[in-house]
Amino acid sequence: MPTQILPFSYLPPPKSPPLAKQAMYKPLLSRASSFNGSALATNGGGGGLTAWYHNKRRRSNSDNNCLSALPDRTNGTDGGDDSTIAQDVSHAAAETFLLTRLCLKLLSYLGVGYRWITRFMALGCYAFLLMPGFLQVGYYYFFSPHVRRSIVYGDQPRNRLDLYLPKNSDGPKPVVAFVTGGAWIIGYKAWGSLLGQQLSERDIIVACIDYRNFPQGSISDMVKDASCGISYICNHIAEYGGDPNRIYLMGQSAGAHIAACTLVDQVVKESGEGDSVSWTSSQINAYFGLSGGYNLLSLVDHFHSRGLYRSIFLSIMEGEESLSQFSPELVVQNPNLNHIVARLPPIILFHGTADYSIPSDASKSFAETLQRLGGKAEVILYEGKTHTDLFLQDPMRGGVDEMFEDIVSEVLGGDSEVVGKSVDRRRLVPEFMLKLAHWVSPF
Repeated sequence: MPTQILPFSYLPPPKSPPLAKQAMYKPLLSRASSFNGSALATNGGGGGLTAWYHNKRRRSNSDNNCLSALPDRTNGTDGGDDSTIAQDVSHAAAETFLLTRLCLKLLSYLGVGYRWITRFMALGCYAFLLMPGFLQVGYYYFFSPHVRRSIVYGDQPRNRLDLYLPKNSDGPKPVVAFVTGGAWIIGYKAWGSLLGQQLSERDIIVACIDYRNFPQGSISDMVKDASCGISYICNHIAEYGGDPNRIYLMGQSAGAHIAACTLVDQVVKESGEGDSVSWTSSQINAYFGLSGGYNLLSLVDHFHSRGLYRSIFLSIMEGEESLSQFSPELVVQNPNLNHIVARLPPIILFHGTADYSIPSDASKSFAETLQRLGGKAEVILYEGKTHTDLFLQDPMRGGVDEMFEDIVSEVLGGDSEVVGKSVDRRRLVPEFMLKLAHWVSPF
């Protein structure tokens, strides 16, 4: 299920470099296309940011690996008629091996400390308390005929997405392209299965996009993967009963940051001359950001205090000098790029006021910046809700989910009859277990 800012502890090596030199850090694993820091080293202020984007656009034209322009291809595990149990088992085993290998590699970087151990135990208790809900959602994910799993959208590792299709197949359906959270480290497409199940019950298709995590890739790889996944959805969703004119982009936690970076980057590409794009920002009706952070410079110290240590975070973000380039709130304020705000779709940010993994001020600040620059943005705050309440505990509680209904009203706003039919969903986890999970949650 979805995870948020992870409470890692890290014991730095005896001879770690001073913070002033951490701007020189490179990703801990080699990548096919690495960030070119020279664009910023030779240009100061806004000019450096503009040069960085121009270099990035030139690279994107030469190594676009999206499958959006190719015929539809799946790996045989998308729930179609050709899918077999052997293929499902083989694919699950391969992904389990991949995730295990990456976790072991990550642990070699993190080391083991007291805080990490205690919070890992809290995470185990949290998962145990919510296990009744996880099992029911997992059964739906693996056995529902309305879930198309692991549709291939690109040629990079983990370039797959899951589709959650409504039972009613009458007419084209609106689509939510969802980027899951996971602290940029353990995000996974199946984390969106609860949201996919909920929205598909209201006649909305959900596409959960998987992407490379650290240390398999760094932030630019994640943005590139998300862009390829969105491109596939924009160009192929009609084949699955979706309406290509009603596509919404959504992300949660780290996924909200990745999705926002992808959207802003796409608008920058469109504003350039001669850039080829496989999808456009005009195809996105609105962006929904759930519990996200959009200004990394203001969050890096907070993440460090929460256990996502600075050295790891800077490696994920390709060095300290890249934090501003991967902060959508800062990019739109660049004097050479702030004209892109007019091209952005409406931005709607959801956040709990008791969120201590990513404070709600992160969403408020981003929305205020966009509004000041003439963009369409709003924040919907939920009093007393934490980072996981909105995405896990509340949906598992059953009944009417306030945030879920807000999303449905935005997507189906033109259909008052459907919006008015709120679904009183069944409870997945007993109330006392949900309250205990809220108390022990490390997020």
